[in-house]
Amino acid sequence: MSDLGVVLRVARKDLLQELRSRATTVATLFFSATTLVLMAFALGRDQSVLAQSAPGVLWVAIVLAGVIAAAQSLQADLEEGAFDQLLTYAVPRATIYLGKLLANWTYLSALALLLAPVALILYGASVTGVGSYVALLAALLLGSLGFAVIATFYAALTSNLQAREALLPVLMFPVVVPILLAAVRATESVVTGSGAGAALAGTAAQAADLRMAGDWVLLLAGFDLIYLVVCTALYHFVVDE
Repeated sequence: MSDLGVVLRVARKDLLQELRSRATTVATLFFSATTLVLMAFALGRDQSVLAQSAPGVLWVAIVLAGVIAAAQSLQADLEEGAFDQLLTYAVPRATIYLGKLLANWTYLSALALLLAPVALILYGASVTGVGSYVALLAALLLGSLGFAVIATFYAALTSNLQAREALLPVLMFPVVVPILLAAVRATESVVTGSGAGAALAGTAAQAADLRMAGDWVLLLAGFDLIYLVVCTALYHFVVDE
């Protein structure tokens, strides 16, 4: 079997496992919805404050739910012995990592695409123009990819530790900060820049916001590439220990 076939089979296994159990889906959706609602109440009734806070709150919900998803995806394999069985196959360890990464990225991307319109409506923010929608989509997909790269790697790194649920976010968050900052700024550039209040600035301001979003998206893609190469190269050291 080719390396690509192994990657797709591992990803398919993880996604089918989640489709059957739906445990992670229920937990992350409930947690994300609770985060969005609680933060909306905490920020008050000022519509401008709510609209400006929408990108940050959206990524907070995605990240916190992503930690749960990454931890549970590997935990299920460890309890059933599936992960140990994967390691016995004569395949490169990188293909196992990429397969799990693909499954986690697919899940996080679907979650981000579901939460984004909910957050925009709940916080009274808006996105105007095809270019802004494309930039927002790119920010959501690349931000989810970068987070999935780190979360998948650190989930394996902490898999043999007793307090892995507590240590996973502690070890992971400092590393993922650059990706989150770039994702939030890219999202903020098209969301708040095209909101009700900022729309008064005119087309020139929207074009400037779109260019800024493009710069942050490129930076986000660069971070994703660096982290992907490093984590893929180091994964076999993590799982073989």
